[in-house]
Amino acid sequence: MFGFFKKKNKKVNQPNKNTSQSGPDFVMPIDGEIIPITDIEDPVFSQKMMGDGFGIIPENGSVVSPVDGEIVNVFQTKHAIGIKSNQGSEILIHVGLDTVNLKGKGFTVLVTDGDKVSKGQEILKFDLEFIKENAPSSVVPVVFTDNTKINLIRTGHTKQGESNILSFESNQ
Repeated sequence: MFGFFKKKNKKVNQPNKNTSQSGPDFVMPIDGEIIPITDIEDPVFSQKMMGDGFGIIPENGSVVSPVDGEIVNVFQTKHAIGIKSNQGSEILIHVGLDTVNLKGKGFTVLVTDGDKVSKGQEILKFDLEFIKENAPSSVVPVVFTDNTKINLIRTGHTKQGESNILSFESNQ
């Protein structure tokens, strides 16, 4: 799973590495409660082994694209989607913990690799109750896998589609 964005080395419109920018080009992908990535009960995410980000405790099973960009990876087991934003950020949305073991059950993917997406466009549906009953956690890690560092502007309950929830700064 590591390095699934690594097939292309070309950097396009990377954020300025020395300035922090607010995240109006990034919207909340799911209705729910934003938590720091360090609070996710999985060391791969909480120790930022895949990158910086945050978690969402979901209120429903609808995921929208947080950015304008391209779908670069729909995992075969439908539990995770990788997106490359038009600004160059690489984002992984991973529904639940250990949900790879569900082998796609409870998930409906609405996009395929190579699809262009707009922020706010629904890309995935999942059965939240099924996930809660069959996975260790329903938390949704949202990870920037391209070394982008983020700062959460807010935590707590946030509605799907809301902007200005984070700021980011590339450390490259």
